Amino acid sequence: MSELEGDDEVVAEVQQEVVVHNALTRNALTRNALTRNALTRNALTRNALMGNSFTKEALQDSESRELLSFIVSCALPEGESFDVDVGRKSYTFSGELGLAPEWGKQRGSCDETCQEWVSACLLARVNYWGEHVTISLRGQNDALSSTKREREKYDVPEATYFGNVFQDTQRRFACLAPKKRSIPRVCGNSLNDCVVEVVGNCGDVCDGPRGDGSFLNCRDREPLVQLPCGTRIFLPRTDRYKSSVTVFLE
Repeated sequence: MSELEGDDEVVAEVQQEVVVHNALTRNALTRNALTRNALTRNALTRNALMGNSFTKEALQDSESRELLSFIVSCALPEGESFDVDVGRKSYTFSGELGLAPEWGKQRGSCDETCQEWVSACLLARVNYWGEHVTISLRGQNDALSSTKREREKYDVPEATYFGNVFQDTQRRFACLAPKKRSIPRVCGNSLNDCVVEVVGNCGDVCDGPRGDGSFLNCRDREPLVQLPCGTRIFLPRTDRYKSSVTVFLE
């Protein structure tokens, strides 16, 4: 089925809803070593993880295990899982969304596109309060195709998330849904010192919305100036992220 940009886009109907819990903590995302080593160069499998001495040591930390559980949930599809032994305990990491299934294959790896999809998913699942809240994830990825029931039930747009947390300096961005001024689920009571840098309204920094309400091709800066003809000039060195995840609340 072809995809068209904007309101006229045909939204594919699927059987499974992309509704997940979120409770990834800020500390687990930003203060551990998992995202700052060769994790993405190796397959997301037990053997590859345990064969990397740096990763094996990092998984001694509970926050690193928390982050890995969300990475696996975002990257691998439902039904795929693996166990990792840490000390005398065994931990199971299970796939759920399948945004980067190639990472879980033998000799797999996670390239820039994979990194951006998993990063957007991780950012979308941060919860400032550490609480489990059910959210609907949507975006231009087959794994994020939504059902009509899901779109009707989760009809409150929150924000769109994008970036790359696997870089030496993490890139963590979000833009606000129309008429929104805050993201309390992710940022708490204030946008100041939020885990993501809120770069403006999604309508200003992204293309879309698509038929399911999601935005794509988001930029990491607001327009510097809006010309009378409608053209927007952005700040220098503005990066565009093709992989982004839009969250809707119930």
